[in-house]
Amino acid sequence: MDTRNASAAEAADAGPTWPEDIFSVLQRFDVRQVPYVPDAGHSQLIERVLGTPSMRAVPLTTEEEGIALLAGAWAGGQRGVLLMQSSGVGNCVNMFSLTQIFRFPFLTLVTMRGEWGEFNPWQVPMGSATAGVLELSGIKVLRASHENEVREVVEAGAGQAYNACTPTAVLLSQRLIGAKVFTK
Repeated sequence: MDTRNASAAEAADAGPTWPEDIFSVLQRFDVRQVPYVPDAGHSQLIERVLGTPSMRAVPLTTEEEGIALLAGAWAGGQRGVLLMQSSGVGNCVNMFSLTQIFRFPFLTLVTMRGEWGEFNPWQVPMGSATAGVLELSGIKVLRASHENEVREVVEAGAGQAYNACTPTAVLLSQRLIGAKVFTK
C-alpha cells in the first residue's frame, strides 16, 4: 500500500483541520468560557473544548443566553466566545445591545446555513440576513470561506474583540463547513 495515500485517507477521516486552527487561536487568547448551542458545524471544536480542562463548554438552550454568559464571564475576569449557527443570530437581536452598553469583549463564531448548497428553504432567509443583522447591531463582521484563511480571520476577529473591545462575529461559510445532507 502506498503510504502517501494511506496518510491522505487518515487525514480525510480525521475531519477538517480548521476547527483545530480555531481552537489554537482561542487558547492563545486565553479564552475560558465557550457557550454554544449544539451544532454539527462546530462539533469538532466543541469536542476539543470539552476535552480541555482550562476551558468551560456551556451548552445553551438558546443563543441569547450566551451573550449574557459572556458579559458575566468578562465581569468575572474571563474571556469567552459564543458558538452558534446563523439561524441563531436572529434570536439574539435584543441581547446584542449588551455588547454596546457594557463594552465587553464579545466574539462569536457563526457557522452559516442558507447559502452554499443549502437544501432547507427555512435556512435561507436568516442565512441571507445574518451579516446585515450583526452589522445593524453594532457588531463587526469577518468571514472565512476557505480552510486556508480560517486561522487568520479568527485571529483578526479575536484581536478586534479582546484587544480593541470591538464586538466581532466571524462567519464560517457554508462552503467551508459543507452543505448538510439529510437522507431518509
